[in-house]
Amino acid sequence: MATCAISIATMPRNHQRVPSNISIRTKQSQRRFLSNTRNLEVWNSESSVEKWRVGVSFFPSFQKKKGKSREEIKEELLTAIEPLDRGAEATPEDKERIDQIASELEALNTIKEPLKSDLLNGKWELIYTTSRSILATERPKFLRPNGKIYQAINADTLRAQNMETWPYFNQVTANLVPLSSTRVAVRFDTFKILGFIPIKAPGRGRGELEITYLDEEIRVSRGDKGNLFILKMVDPTYRVPL
Repeated sequence: MATCAISIATMPRNHQRVPSNISIRTKQSQRRFLSNTRNLEVWNSESSVEKWRVGVSFFPSFQKKKGKSREEIKEELLTAIEPLDRGAEATPEDKERIDQIASELEALNTIKEPLKSDLLNGKWELIYTTSRSILATERPKFLRPNGKIYQAINADTLRAQNMETWPYFNQVTANLVPLSSTRVAVRFDTFKILGFIPIKAPGRGRGELEITYLDEEIRVSRGDKGNLFILKMVDPTYRVPL
């Protein structure tokens, strides 16, 4: 019996039973650790989602910058044209800018059949062109048309009239032959030198013109030789003489 007692007393401690209260505390610590770890994973996941939400817009179309209105483009065009003496003083950079603004306006054109529109009727003032023959840029400035230049159109009869003012007062009338809903062939018939001396137009007096923008104030046209014409309405009641 004595030998048995000594064996039990000398048994190593790591073979002894662990008290139950210590085991319970250890399991509770493990559960808390696992819970904290899950919370950390959830927080990291939510943080990643939040970063993704910040970086990605669900409604990108609402953030696009609003384009310029028709009236804003027209104002920009008129402002750019004003100091250019109808185009005679335009530099290559000026011409490029005017063409770009005119293209923006043409993209907003709502009159798809201008040859049938009453807005075409009346007297228009030419305020800008790239046509060297009209601007007479090869002449000295004092020999150029210095007064206003007008173009009148009757939409119902398809008659047109170009009119210079000071100093020559030359005029020419023409028939407009439709080639499409926007394009016409121009057939000049009679010139008036100094406004009253009639001369029959030569057979080569012809061209083509496309109306690319039209409203009650502004008309934009492009010729078959690549020239740009911008006009503003001055008298919607004017009629071309027959």
